[in-house]
Amino acid sequence: MDIILLLKALIMGLVEGFTEFLPISSTGHLILAGSLLDFTGEKMKVFEIVIQGGAMLAVIWEYRRKIGEVLAGMFHEPKAQRFVINIMVGFIPAGLLAYLFNESIKAVLFHPVPVALAFIVGGFVILWVERRARLNPVTVRVQSVDDMSIGDALKVGCAQAFALIPGTSRSGATIIGGLLVGLSRKAATEFSFFLAIPTLLSATFYSLWKERALLTAADLPMFTVGTISAFVSAFLCVRWLLRYVSTHGFAFFAWYRIVFGIVVLATAYTGAVTWHE
Repeated sequence: MDIILLLKALIMGLVEGFTEFLPISSTGHLILAGSLLDFTGEKMKVFEIVIQGGAMLAVIWEYRRKIGEVLAGMFHEPKAQRFVINIMVGFIPAGLLAYLFNESIKAVLFHPVPVALAFIVGGFVILWVERRARLNPVTVRVQSVDDMSIGDALKVGCAQAFALIPGTSRSGATIIGGLLVGLSRKAATEFSFFLAIPTLLSATFYSLWKERALLTAADLPMFTVGTISAFVSAFLCVRWLLRYVSTHGFAFFAWYRIVFGIVVLATAYTGAVTWHE
């Protein structure tokens, strides 16, 4: 058993869990962390996608009561049916575009410098949205995810599609998209969590099936360690984020993205850090 490899898997899992639901891009952080740790290659790309399933399980556990109520009432309760439809509608834009363009996006954009640029651009977008909210507040129409319309779900789903660009942030795109269409911060954040379930599940199973020839039984410890560490760290992050958004905006994350992106670009340009492709 390669202890160093398992340690790298543990670190990557922690990075995934702590960044998946924050508006700072888990994929971007995984690409950068993998580059620093020399944790690269086709098998490692599969690993990075699969451990997202561990983060998704944290959401399922945190909202197990809500999910249980929806599953119990989805065939006869209008509220549960609307919730399921909204999740399905929200998933469609990103799911369709990922199916059509995922390989092209991976080939061109899954590299440290494009990720750093996306970090910076995304940071300025968040700052713009926060400034817009102060100067010209959007009327909050939706206080709870149960009150969302199909149109709201579709608009947030279209926003999520921007997260196919690594470094953009799936949670950031959906939360900011939700705020722009009139969701409360809590509703936008929770819908981002729920939308992660089909998004991350489909990505995990699709990647495992498509790249099954790359994997062997010897990879099971690495995947297990990464998935468990992603679950634990994501669980802690979800609980913290729900408390945070009740009293704070997202400007802190925006400045973090901008500074981090500039550091990556500067180190790449000067050669201070060798970022592996």
